[in-house]
Amino acid sequence: MNLHEYQSKQVFREYGIPVPEGIPADSPDKAVQAAKDLGGELWVVKAQVHAGGRGKAGGVKLCRTLDEVRDETKAMLGQMLVTHQTDSVGLPINMVYVECGSQIERELYLSIVIDRASERVSVMASADGGMDIEEVAEKTPERIISLNINPVTGLMPYQAREIGFGIGLGKAHMREFTRVMMGFYKMFIEKDLSMLEINPLIVTGDDRIMALDGKVDVEDNSLFRQQAMQAFRDPSQEDEMENKASAHDLNYVSLDGDIACMVNGAGLAMATMDIIKLHGGEPANFLDVGGGATAERVTEAFKLILSTLKLKWYWLIFLVESYVAI
Repeated sequence: MNLHEYQSKQVFREYGIPVPEGIPADSPDKAVQAAKDLGGELWVVKAQVHAGGRGKAGGVKLCRTLDEVRDETKAMLGQMLVTHQTDSVGLPINMVYVECGSQIERELYLSIVIDRASERVSVMASADGGMDIEEVAEKTPERIISLNINPVTGLMPYQAREIGFGIGLGKAHMREFTRVMMGFYKMFIEKDLSMLEINPLIVTGDDRIMALDGKVDVEDNSLFRQQAMQAFRDPSQEDEMENKASAHDLNYVSLDGDIACMVNGAGLAMATMDIIKLHGGEPANFLDVGGGATAERVTEAFKLILSTLKLKWYWLIFLVESYVAI
């Protein structure tokens, strides 16, 4: 489950991670009032969607007057934002975040993910933060440093300093950066996150460190104990079919093809999609009804795949496991 930027920053504040002042708004009038309440002479209006690359797609606008705040908000709300992380349809903009402008001296990158190879939490950082971090990872991966964290000790202050020096921060910034890193890691563990990212983490003109953006991905399987985080869920940003499937305990992922698959067993479902691709087809979905599928779940699964109008073929595959008593 993903969070919007304004929600992510709300949690950042709980863990002592500095962020610019900002106010969400769902109408042009509220956006103008937010800018007035924030004060200053420069504001940033940000489209709130669950996707990166908003800046390049026109979803982040600098405004120097209240009229510009109103106009940019009006132009965004109700539209679909298409970025390199969305499909061709895009995601709806139902909310904007009006934020005070920041004086940026440096842009850094910081994230925490699960490294499945080492089965540990991994911190990644780079001196090359900003909109093109994907290009950095592709062309100059040596510019990204990573550090796996021992689950017994957790992140240690000396490791935070090691990361800070590795991305070019000096002694003047190290105390504040260490405090940010420790809160960053604590948030990741306590909130049961699968991914946590700040891009960019900026050094301001007055030498402060601040999270200018934030991306939070909560592990779905932990939501039963993360009620506060679950309240942040925005179904309008999620696939409607996947939401319907989740309500009936079905494992469903929408894809771009035209051959529907309903299979009992995740491994068999993956193999089915491989066979379809091998013979030149394109699967329309991944749908695992589970080994203990009931008549109700199978019925709902049929409803899901039959509601997709682009389908040409339907594949129904069930694997029956037999046990022989000796």
